[in-house]
Amino acid sequence: MVIGLLTLELHFPGARSLKDKRQVLRGLQARIRKRFNVSVAEVEFQDLRQRARLAVVAVNTDQVHLESTLQAVAGEAATARDAELVDQQLEVL
Repeated sequence: MVIGLLTLELHFPGARSLKDKRQVLRGLQARIRKRFNVSVAEVEFQDLRQRARLAVVAVNTDQVHLESTLQAVAGEAATARDAELVDQQLEVL
């Protein structure tokens, strides 16, 4: 069993309030969960209106498939409307 943790730091340049940020973030999280069948949670910067850090976790028996899935998640975040991917880190446990 292989566990993968992908950390994504996002910037929301158009967010004027926490409500704006959360609306964009909720949509992104829902798309990621539905498309890739992974767990997603906002883990940092909950009180900042233009910044968020997401943790994405997946479990698989094949490390190559796991890394491929998490890279695809990062790609989805990078192409998200109204959000910019600032940083990403992938850890395999």
